[in-house]
Amino acid sequence: MSVQAIETQTPAEAALARSFAAMQDKGAAELRRAAWAAFSRKGLPNRRVEAWHYTDLRAALRVVAPLGDAPTQASPVLEKSRAVRLVVLDGFFRPDLSDLAALPDGVAAQSLRETLAGADADVLAALAPSGLGGDDAVVALNAALMQDGVVVRIAPGLHVARPLELAILTSGGPAHGACTRSLIVAGDGSKACVIERSKALAPSGAQENHALVFAVGSNCEIEHVARIAPQGDDAIRVYSLLLALAGNSDFKSFGLIEGGGLVRRQIFARFESEDSRVAFDGVSLLRARHHADITLFIDHASARCVSRERFRTILDGEATGVFQGKVVVRPGAQKTDGAMQSKALLLSEGAAMNSKPELEIFADDVVCGHGATCGRLDADQLFYLEARGLPRREAEGLLIEGFANEAIDNVSDEAAREEFSAALRAWLAARENNQ
Repeated sequence: MSVQAIETQTPAEAALARSFAAMQDKGAAELRRAAWAAFSRKGLPNRRVEAWHYTDLRAALRVVAPLGDAPTQASPVLEKSRAVRLVVLDGFFRPDLSDLAALPDGVAAQSLRETLAGADADVLAALAPSGLGGDDAVVALNAALMQDGVVVRIAPGLHVARPLELAILTSGGPAHGACTRSLIVAGDGSKACVIERSKALAPSGAQENHALVFAVGSNCEIEHVARIAPQGDDAIRVYSLLLALAGNSDFKSFGLIEGGGLVRRQIFARFESEDSRVAFDGVSLLRARHHADITLFIDHASARCVSRERFRTILDGEATGVFQGKVVVRPGAQKTDGAMQSKALLLSEGAAMNSKPELEIFADDVVCGHGATCGRLDADQLFYLEARGLPRREAEGLLIEGFANEAIDNVSDEAAREEFSAALRAWLAARENNQ
């Protein structure tokens, strides 16, 4: 079978084509071919692609690390988790490291490879929702090269008491590639908390392309929290969240990015029926020459839906932050209520922030707004705290912590909220020790 060529192919794109050729017998052949064709029409995104203007992936990805072709035999010892953990290590689902026996009745988990081998038409349709993220070349590349992942099904009406944790781990060491796609199917009336963790078990310059797809039924309550831990300075990681939301449901998502190399977290969400609500919040903690990009596309395709986006970016050293948010209100999506906000705090002269919030409104009975701010610590507030005896660094830490907690406080899960606050305090302590 021939592999469609990219018109002006770079060495990295040629290596990706070879990786795709090796995936031909891995299941979902038609889906993979369509995804590769979509990627081939565009190639790796660069500054000429509007949605990637501030994150030139083609320039960053000069050499492509090979994808693993079999599950690693490494069996790391993992710390205990309060959640039911499902582990993906170096691109492959590891049942031996997962808490499958702890899954409650009504929740089923299976590796993506096994699911694709069964050619489940419903799963294939949910894995690549029509039109959701379809214009993004990296989402298409993910579908073409997906090695493995987890498919989780939550039965209708089930309230899952214990969080479900998707642990995306890399073993570290020499640069390697990983490409996974996982799917969470929440039946009508279900309620659950999903924790997504990305972590390297040893210093790593990994190249990772991960996608997490949520297919959420009607009358659901789903909370999703993600923590992207730092990796090596040469790591390149893209995390895509795709959400298809049915009617009268609530979906909340929070993401903490702790820097390390180049990180892009992109969110594609679509309201597929009326009276639903989404909230996307996040905090990025960046230092040195880290680069973190948050890009959102919220599609109000149905009436009487509510969306909220609140992001905080803290930058030190020569770090670069990006926030791009686009909310589209389709014709007929009346009574839409949308609000988007990005705030950035620059702690050094060398830090830079790029913000581009957008609204496209094709309905006339809506309430929508957006805002973006970028600045330094308030001199008057610092003076107030120092005048009451606080050392300069401690005063700065209090203000930074208050700034980040504007977003962290929106996390409903108490344990997750405390974990993120502790990570923030550790980042502040490291900053103080380094200066």
